[in-house]
Amino acid sequence: MSGHGRRLARNFEDSHSSRGNIWYKINVDATDKFSTAYEIGGWLPISVLPLAAVACRNLLPPWVFMWILAFAIFLGLKWLTWWHARLRIAHPAWRSAAYLLAWPGMDADAFLSASQPVPSPAPAIWLWAIFETSSGAILLWVVARSIPAGQPLLRGWMGMLGLILILHFGSFQIIALLWQSIGVRAEPIMSAPLRSTSLAEFWGRRWNLGFRQLAHGLIFRPLSRRFGPGAAGFFVFVASGLIHDLVISLPARGGYGLPTLYFLLQGAGVAAERSRFGARLGLGHGVSGWCFMMVFLVVPVFFLFHPWFVMRVILPFMRAIHAL
Repeated sequence: MSGHGRRLARNFEDSHSSRGNIWYKINVDATDKFSTAYEIGGWLPISVLPLAAVACRNLLPPWVFMWILAFAIFLGLKWLTWWHARLRIAHPAWRSAAYLLAWPGMDADAFLSASQPVPSPAPAIWLWAIFETSSGAILLWVVARSIPAGQPLLRGWMGMLGLILILHFGSFQIIALLWQSIGVRAEPIMSAPLRSTSLAEFWGRRWNLGFRQLAHGLIFRPLSRRFGPGAAGFFVFVASGLIHDLVISLPARGGYGLPTLYFLLQGAGVAAERSRFGARLGLGHGVSGWCFMMVFLVVPVFFLFHPWFVMRVILPFMRAIHAL
């Protein structure tokens, strides 16, 4: 090839390479922008809804604001779990609608997927869920009212216990059973938490599994790679404390930091039972583990549901629903 021909060939190759680099840069930039926009779509509701609720704080009674803020956080986080699972798992549109509107759990992968068969729930499980719902209603509308008016904190605590039974142990369980009966894998929110024999089992495998699944994906898994499972687990307790502080202390306008302190103590308790000293005492299993768990759960519980919350939020709510 002549010198002129070689120069033409080099010019052609340089031009072709330049066009290729431009094409690659355009496509990579477009992909990055699409990925960023996609992530924003997932995080937008949890970024906006709680702020919108907080903006209405002074316009609403404390108990109304508490429920609106709780629903805003719940819906924002639920949208986020669905957003990340919706394209990854093939499913009919009705499952997405059902997950967003008719299921309180946070395990989008399990709910949307139809790949695994779901056994029909046993009649005894139905009866137990109905019993827990009925027991909660009795505590809320009958027992709390029978407590003397001069003991408002006891009245409020009885009402809260009834409400927890109605929602977390009763109604949510019944909703799970309804979905399971038509073949949808809806795991119950609660899994017999008092059968736990350690604090780690209580929080990690039995209590409020909806939050556990959410926290595992958003907090524990990414932080565990960088800081290790122990530190990542403690960060989950910190996040849980801050969320509870937001929903409990902000509407009550008092007790700030106490719910966070409660969950910091839970994290410290889990670390203690997993330490060498805790293992030597058997704090992670058996009767010793159960007793250690109950002490850490019950003794500081007034930090979680502090008197400001009971007096300013729970009791007015109970009066609004004619429980008092």
